[in-house]
Amino acid sequence: MRAPDVVVVGAATRDLSGEDPRGWMLGGGVTFGALALARLGLRTAVVLGIDAEAAGAHELDMIRDAGADIVAVPLARGPVFTNVETLSGRIQTCGSASDPVPVAALPDTWRNAPAWVFAPIASELPDEWVGAPSAGACVAFGWQGILRHLVAGERVRPRRPGPSPFLARADILAASRHDIPADLQLRRIGSWLGPRCDMLLTAGLLGGMLLRFEAGRITGARAYPSIPSSDEVDATGAGDTMLAGLVAARLVGGADAQLRGRDLHLGAAASSLLVEGPGMRSVPTLARLSSRLR
Repeated sequence: MRAPDVVVVGAATRDLSGEDPRGWMLGGGVTFGALALARLGLRTAVVLGIDAEAAGAHELDMIRDAGADIVAVPLARGPVFTNVETLSGRIQTCGSASDPVPVAALPDTWRNAPAWVFAPIASELPDEWVGAPSAGACVAFGWQGILRHLVAGERVRPRRPGPSPFLARADILAASRHDIPADLQLRRIGSWLGPRCDMLLTAGLLGGMLLRFEAGRITGARAYPSIPSSDEVDATGAGDTMLAGLVAARLVGGADAQLRGRDLHLGAAASSLLVEGPGMRSVPTLARLSSRLR
C-alpha cells in the first residue's frame, strides 16, 4: 500500500433510518472524515472497524472511488444509533456499542504518515493507538467520540470529560461546545493536554473558536463565523467534515494557513456544504469547495 498523507481511524456507525432502503445509513467520524480528506486530494488511508451488515455498504465504494485505501476490520458488534431531531436538539438512542478496533490492524507502511485523525464514535479505540503515529506527526482527535455513555436500548447520555492518553498526544482536539459541561473550566482541560495543542470548539450556525494551549495555558484564540448554506438538510457529520477541512488546509498550506485563519475558513466552508444533503453523498469535492470559497 502507498504511503499516505493522513491516516484516519475509527468504527463506522449504522444510523437507523427509514429514508434508506437498507433501513440504515453509514456514518461516523471515520467515514465522513476519510471521504472529505480524500475528495480534497490528500492520499488518505483508513483503518475502519465495521460490522458484517455494513461491510458491503456502497458508502465504502464512495471512499475508495475518492482514492482512499481502506483496511476493513471486521467487528462482531459495531456501533448502531437511532437519531431523532427535535426543536430542542437531537435525541440519540444506542442500538449497539462497539467492539475495539485493534492497533494490530495498522499496516506498517502507514506508520510514518505525517498526519492522523483519530475519529472514535463509541470509545472503540484502545489507548495503544496513541503510540502508532511517529513523534513528529500531527494528530487530530475527535473528543466527542469518547464522551458518550452507551448502553444498548437506552438513550445516549453524556460522559463527564477527563484525562486521556489521546488528549495528551493530540495536536488538534475537536469537540462541539455541547460536549463540554458549562462548569468545566478551560484551565482544567489545559492540564490534560500535551505541551502544545489547538482546541477546536464548534458551535453550528454560530461558527466556533480555536484555542491555542501551551503548557496548559491559553496563549491564543481565534473565533470564526459559520458560512451560510443554501439549505440545511442533514447536519450529521458536520463537525467531522469541519475537522477534516482544517487538517487538509494545514497539510497543504502549513503555518501560513494557520496564521491567516485559512484552515478555519476552509473547514467552515466544507461543513457548510456537507449539511446541504443527506448522509455522505454531500461530502464536498474539491471543485464544490473551491466554488464555495469563491
